[in-house]
Amino acid sequence: MIRPENEAQLAEAIRDASGALSIRGGATRGLSPAGAAIETSGLHGVRLYEPGALTLVVGAGTPMDDIDTILGEKNQRLAFEPMDHRALLGTSGVPTIGGVAAANVSGPRRLQVGAARDHMLGVRFVTGTGEIVKNGGRVMKNVTGYDLVKVLAGSYGTLGVLSEVSLKVQAIPEAQATLVLRGQGMSDALADLMRAMSTPYDVSGAAYVSSVNGKTGSERRIRVEGMAGSVAYRAGKLADLLGADAVIEGEDSAALWQELRDVAPFAGRDGAVWKVSTRPSRAAGLSQALVEGGQPHEVIADWSGGLLWLLVPEAGDLGAAAIRAAVAQAGGHATLIRGDLARTGVTRFQSQGPIQDRLAAGLRARFDPRGILNAGLMDMTKTGPGADAARVKDPV
Repeated sequence: MIRPENEAQLAEAIRDASGALSIRGGATRGLSPAGAAIETSGLHGVRLYEPGALTLVVGAGTPMDDIDTILGEKNQRLAFEPMDHRALLGTSGVPTIGGVAAANVSGPRRLQVGAARDHMLGVRFVTGTGEIVKNGGRVMKNVTGYDLVKVLAGSYGTLGVLSEVSLKVQAIPEAQATLVLRGQGMSDALADLMRAMSTPYDVSGAAYVSSVNGKTGSERRIRVEGMAGSVAYRAGKLADLLGADAVIEGEDSAALWQELRDVAPFAGRDGAVWKVSTRPSRAAGLSQALVEGGQPHEVIADWSGGLLWLLVPEAGDLGAAAIRAAVAQAGGHATLIRGDLARTGVTRFQSQGPIQDRLAAGLRARFDPRGILNAGLMDMTKTGPGADAARVKDPV
């Protein structure tokens, strides 16, 4: 295991590599590409924090718990509320900001504030040739040049190894409240969520859970945040418009969204877990089509239906490729988050289509001409009996 303590050592390790390298942050996502391991935990610590300017610069190996503590002392947060994968995937380790940035990990509040990449002001990273690259800036006024930040976010370390990340942060609101309505069907619930998003009441969370804690029942959840008086007013208006069995406030509300953020209802349970991006208007129909096709499942619908988490019994009638084809038919995109890749015969990430795949391969060839960084992790060009028949682009 190679554990560089600074950016120069990271660059040297990559330049001197004679074969594939497996890039590891906190090792919480269950991704272990073949190759010599490079662990980025040594690249930790705060480089710059200006609470008044709402900016934070940290080493890529900085644990998320440390960042939450530092920001919390100033009543601030990362607004995109990144997921902690450990319970869902049964992994240990420590989530790091580099892993969050590399995977563009974004939680329920994405529908209001954007994804992780939208909060990244700048990055420093090392390419597959050992070249150190700086892109973007350390403050919101100084983001210039080619936007490699957006390219690196979601590349899973295949273009370069992050050494530093600059982020914009947000003040923690004074209050929050969640409207819960139980027993509603998915189609009606998602219609309500989309209706809530079209109101002027600044919804920061809109989700549906088909089975609460693995038990019979469902919940529709709508969250509002802000000043206490404003939250009370908006929650009341939404309750009048859409109905609610309960209005849950404060820490209890926060706990509901942390559970949903981490997909906790599927943790510790048998079955494959798929992450599906689709149009909210098509989400309920997609779920129904899977059931009618012989694939029962439980579903968590976040982003008012734009993001679906599916818990699929591995003994279902549909194979993994057929699930992907059904998702593509609905105009969606499916990633296998938890499951046996060898048994399913599909790639973890779905092809975006021939043109996009060639563009992605060209980027990798430019940034990593030796093909040593997380080699094969995002290879979506496999063919054969288990290969994906559907080629679509991720709409979100």
